[in-house]
Amino acid sequence: MYNRNKITNCMQLANAILQHLQERFSNDAFQQQITVDEMPTVWVPKERIIPVIQYLKSDPIQSFSFLYDLSGIDERNRTKKANTPPSDFTVVYHLFSYRHNHFIRLKVALQGEYPALPSIAAVFKNANWYEREVYDMFGIRFEGHPHLQRILMPLTWKGHPLRKEHPARATEMGPYQLWDEKQDIEQEALRFKPEEWGMQRESDDADFMFLNIGPQHPGTHGVLRIILQLDGEDIVDAVPEIGFHHRGAEKMGERQSWHTYIPYTDRVDYLGGVMNNLAYLLAVEKLAGIEVPNRVKVIRVMLCELFRIASHLVWFGTFAQDVGQLSPVFYMFTDREKIFDIIEAICGGRMHPNWFRIGGVSQDLPKGWEPLVQSFVDHFPGQLKEYNNMVMRNSIFRARTKGIGIYTLDEAIEWGVTGPGLRACGLEWDFRKKRPYSGYELFDFDIPIAHNGDCYDRSVVRVEEMRQSLRIVEQCLNNMPEGSYKADHPLTTPPLKKHTMQDIETLITHFLNVSWGPVIPAGEAMSCIEATKGANSYYLISDGSTAAYRVRIRTPSFPHMQMVPYISKGYTVADLLSILGSVDFVLADIDR
Repeated sequence: MYNRNKITNCMQLANAILQHLQERFSNDAFQQQITVDEMPTVWVPKERIIPVIQYLKSDPIQSFSFLYDLSGIDERNRTKKANTPPSDFTVVYHLFSYRHNHFIRLKVALQGEYPALPSIAAVFKNANWYEREVYDMFGIRFEGHPHLQRILMPLTWKGHPLRKEHPARATEMGPYQLWDEKQDIEQEALRFKPEEWGMQRESDDADFMFLNIGPQHPGTHGVLRIILQLDGEDIVDAVPEIGFHHRGAEKMGERQSWHTYIPYTDRVDYLGGVMNNLAYLLAVEKLAGIEVPNRVKVIRVMLCELFRIASHLVWFGTFAQDVGQLSPVFYMFTDREKIFDIIEAICGGRMHPNWFRIGGVSQDLPKGWEPLVQSFVDHFPGQLKEYNNMVMRNSIFRARTKGIGIYTLDEAIEWGVTGPGLRACGLEWDFRKKRPYSGYELFDFDIPIAHNGDCYDRSVVRVEEMRQSLRIVEQCLNNMPEGSYKADHPLTTPPLKKHTMQDIETLITHFLNVSWGPVIPAGEAMSCIEATKGANSYYLISDGSTAAYRVRIRTPSFPHMQMVPYISKGYTVADLLSILGSVDFVLADIDR
């Protein structure tokens, strides 16, 4: 009954939005699409995309103030597109309303080899990088974009990697060669030209200096380059250059089976461990119609929250190190190792356990897991109190972080900030609470908030989040349900061995599922979780095959890094390191 009511409510919402659009834009044909994830999905004519998005954002009834994601699809090889407009490419917009707590998916059908449509960068500030990414990956142009150039691939790259004709493996591209002339071209492409970014080399009374931070700088937590425009020590502007960690994670999803792609997700936010698996598997399970047992939900939650603490410990220690306090990182990494000891005992792996599976987990919890978790639950509160006194109450740390890198709640939403960075602006929003998944509605925990939106308040929120995660872990420990560690579903659990010896059909099913992997029904679905750094989701499209037709990974670090220049202007170079540390990004989470 719950699912039926949910479907009915989603259809009513979709119909209401469609009716509002038709009333507002009476001469345009809007088409509704029914999707597996039951998200309201509307096809919009490309010449109407700007006014439609402006209306959905500014209309007080709609109030879709958050551009959650913007991505593309190469439709040319897709065979199962029921009741959708003809298209060679599709641009997909996911908007979210905090007021009404619901998503809407807008789609624009495009024809031609290298199509174009209007840019919405003037409507949503965070659309800038998303449109550059779609251009980079698909060759789709956005007319009116302020600086449409590649963002993840080198400027000299030939082709657009997420188009279906682009090779998926290096072995399909021939050996790499770097002759002298090519090296000169590559070196010249790396030269920063301020005029291309609308920057001046001098003002009326001073010459500006342009300084490279990175691409291998200790304050960047990975390979990142930020070009600073400086007036003395003061930052006038900044241009982040990303993509050094880009490995084609979305492209890999098109050539790996639904099952064998799971370990690849571990490497996106490589500090988030199994939490990456969960975001992906929730979308797969929606497509397949798999309902997992309660024991699976609680096991997944427990491990995800342990990884949240582990990730926050890395942030806490390295952030303190960034602003000059060297001791905390050693203590915090010691406690992180205690978490990894638990993870290793349960999963067999540590940073990248690859333990979650479609419909469940790899195996049941081993004997003796309770004392390990109980020991950490008893140990960590005292440690966290000590760390709080050591770092948060340190006068130098407070001086380096209070009043630095400030943004308001409206600015955070406009730039696509989620997670602790959003809650530091006073919005009590957490997807685990507001849109619960994997049984989070069964747990008792609070949503930490702060109000100043600066580097210090972002730290306050994360420290309290560790306490709340520990509360959740303790509830998992004390209330672990009985039952199976996997769903009894043909797409995830092979038939019993004895049955394969009795009839050929069962044997064939077992053989195909194990060798090829499951065939997920055609459709599309998106999941969204509260990851360690903010909202993380997988938007999956199945064409009824053993692999995904399209995998779109929405990571929190990508829009967070886009906002760094905005919140750095007017501060000093030393302040930039505080700002970068407070954002808590991972480069692989940005670049995928």
